[in-house]
Amino acid sequence: MPPGTRTNQAANQAANPAQAHAHAQPGQPRRADAKRNVAAILAAAAECLASNPDTSMGEIAAAAGVGRMTLYGHFKTRAELLEAVLTRVMAQAHDAVDSVDVSGDPRDALARLVAASWLVVDRLRHVLEAAQRELPAERIRQAHDQVLDRVQALIERGRDAGAFRADLPLPWLVSLAMNVMHAAAAEVSAGRLTSAQAPSVVAATLLAALTAPGDVVPSAPA
Repeated sequence: MPPGTRTNQAANQAANPAQAHAHAQPGQPRRADAKRNVAAILAAAAECLASNPDTSMGEIAAAAGVGRMTLYGHFKTRAELLEAVLTRVMAQAHDAVDSVDVSGDPRDALARLVAASWLVVDRLRHVLEAAQRELPAERIRQAHDQVLDRVQALIERGRDAGAFRADLPLPWLVSLAMNVMHAAAAEVSAGRLTSAQAPSVVAATLLAALTAPGDVVPSAPA
């Protein structure tokens, strides 16, 4: 190294401490870029899949403003990306459903919970459809756990109050609620049911299933 080179480098670093800091910690900008890329990919994937469950990885990369190599650098497979998207959208869904008032008459509370849940399912049904194709059924069930916990607590309260049947296993009734909601989403996607009709249809179906034999089935809200 020519004489004075080290002295000149030291002087340059002293004159530009930000540049010196960047050289000293080269990993930080890359980590920040990686976080931004992941956030952009997940947001783009959620939006694209909500419109079309068959959206390709290349289309998602383009929507996120990143290259395919960058996308695959963070998510090696489509299943891995869908796992992350499912986690993201279900966290948002849980926040929406958690705000529902489930006090008072259990049957009225069930109708309110169904209506709020349907708004989420309707918005995300294509994302869920894509996830169901790639991920195990148990993972799909786990993604719904927080919402299903609320459903279970409400059914238990309704049983204690004599509003809901107690002759069938509780886990069966909780699974029934989830499957009826998914069936409604499939019917809407197929054009056999409208989004506007779905909440009352789901609520009526669940109230009929939850009412004890011999009791009058209450009418679901229109």
